Amino acid sequence: MTKDSQGTGKTVLITGASSGFGKAAAQHFLDSGWNVIATMRKPDVSKFTASKDRLLVLELDVTNKNSIDRAIGAGIAAFGAIDVLVNNAGIGLLSAFEVTPKSLMREIFETNTFGVMATCRAIIPLMRKRGSGTIINVTSSAAIAPMPLVAIYTASKCAVEGFSESLAYEMRQVGITVRLVEPGLAPSTEFGNNCSPLMSGLTPAPYDVFAQEYMSKMQNYPTAYATDEDITEAVYAAATDESDRLRYPAGADSKMFGELRWTTSEENYMEKMKEMFAPKVRVG
Repeated sequence: MTKDSQGTGKTVLITGASSGFGKAAAQHFLDSGWNVIATMRKPDVSKFTASKDRLLVLELDVTNKNSIDRAIGAGIAAFGAIDVLVNNAGIGLLSAFEVTPKSLMREIFETNTFGVMATCRAIIPLMRKRGSGTIINVTSSAAIAPMPLVAIYTASKCAVEGFSESLAYEMRQVGITVRLVEPGLAPSTEFGNNCSPLMSGLTPAPYDVFAQEYMSKMQNYPTAYATDEDITEAVYAAATDESDRLRYPAGADSKMFGELRWTTSEENYMEKMKEMFAPKVRVG
C-alpha cells in the first residue's frame, strides 16, 4: 500500500541527480507533484522540466560535510522539511583488484560508502526531531550477485547494504524508515562514461584476455537490461510504501539474481553464476 500517490507537499532530496537514475528519479518525483531538491557537483537546472517553485537544484559533494550541510539547509529553507533522502551518487569501476591503486579504492569508498553515511548522519537528527522520514540508499545488483572485475565497486555497495539493514532497526525506533533500491545493469546510464577515466590500465596482462572473454560473455546478458523506468518506479515505491519492506530489486536481472541467491542452494547459485559470467580463461 502506498501513501498519497501524488506526493503533493512532500519533499525529496536526491544526490547524484545530474544524469542516469538520479536525474530520471528527480524528474519522476517532480511529475508526481513532489518538491524536489536535485543535487549534483555541478548544478544545472536545465536538466529538468518543472515549475521553479517545486524544484531546487543545488551543489552537493557527498565527500564534503560542509557541502552536505549547505544543501540540506538550503532545501529546508526552501520547502520547510525534507521527507525523503535518496542516496544515489556513486562511482563505478571495472578493474582487476591486484592492480587497483589504494588511492582509487579509497576514492570509490569515500563516495559510494562513506558519502552515503555522511548524508545519512546529516539528515537523521532532523528527521528524528520530526518523528518521520525515509532514507533510500541506492546500491546495485552487484551487491546481490557479485561479478568478475568489479570487486572494489561491489565491496563499496555491499557495505552500504549491511549498513542500511542494520541502520533500519535503529531508525524504526525514532520514526525513520530505511530502504535499499538495487538497480540492475543499465547501459543507458552514465555508469560507463563516469568511470571510464578511472579504468585506464586496470585490466593488464595477465587479466586482459580474461577481461575480453568476460566482456564477450556480457554481450549475451541473461535478462533484459534495467531501464530508467525500472529504477525510478522502485525508488518511488520505496519512498511511498507503508510496509516494512527493506529491499527493492529494480530491473529484470536484479530480480533474477535475488531469486537465484535467496531461493536456491549456494551450490546452485554459484554454478549458475559461473555458467553465465565466469570466463574459462586461466590467468597466470
